[in-house]
Amino acid sequence: METTRQAERQRTAAENRRRELLEAADRVVLRDGPGASMNAIAAEAGITKPILYRHFGDKGGLYRALAERHTDALLVALRAALDAPAERRQRVEATLDTYLAAIEARPQVYRFLMHPADDAVPATEQGFDVGRHSAPLLRRLGEELALVIAERVDLGPDSAATARIWGHGIVGMMHAAGDWWLGERPCSREQLVRSLADLLWGRLSAAQDRPGGPGF
Repeated sequence: METTRQAERQRTAAENRRRELLEAADRVVLRDGPGASMNAIAAEAGITKPILYRHFGDKGGLYRALAERHTDALLVALRAALDAPAERRQRVEATLDTYLAAIEARPQVYRFLMHPADDAVPATEQGFDVGRHSAPLLRRLGEELALVIAERVDLGPDSAATARIWGHGIVGMMHAAGDWWLGERPCSREQLVRSLADLLWGRLSAAQDRPGGPGF
């Protein structure tokens, strides 16, 4: 019994320490964006870089941990927008706005997760392929959105396959449009939301809710 309690205390301590290191990494990313280095993150956490490597392996491991942390938070916010008591069109716009508001509020975090910065990091850390790591993040968002669509909307005989196409297509659209908008700011966020919702609204406006589902 004592051995079990000790193991639980050690596991809790390790989880707390990992969370503290991710919070330190977040602070550096908010300050430095894609140029955030392992050296800067270790200094922010008050540890040496070898200790940081011990927890995450390399910058790719740290990236994956930060990506999971931010993706989890984004998915919670997106589901809240989808579940809000409102008309379908309003919830579509609210979901799009939730994504755009998230990248607007923390642009440095977004750029760290989505854009390489080989010329902004030490030579020992160059070659970090953000694209290779960010693709799974976008795929996860696409699959999660596909599940939401499949459980809520009746899309006919091939509903499950169509839901996956829609899920990944919508995420691709949000990512590409949001990336362009965040860089150039050619219009207001409200105008972008309305325009993207117009693009999506065709078949979605006519689709029936899935019987027995939560509705959309």
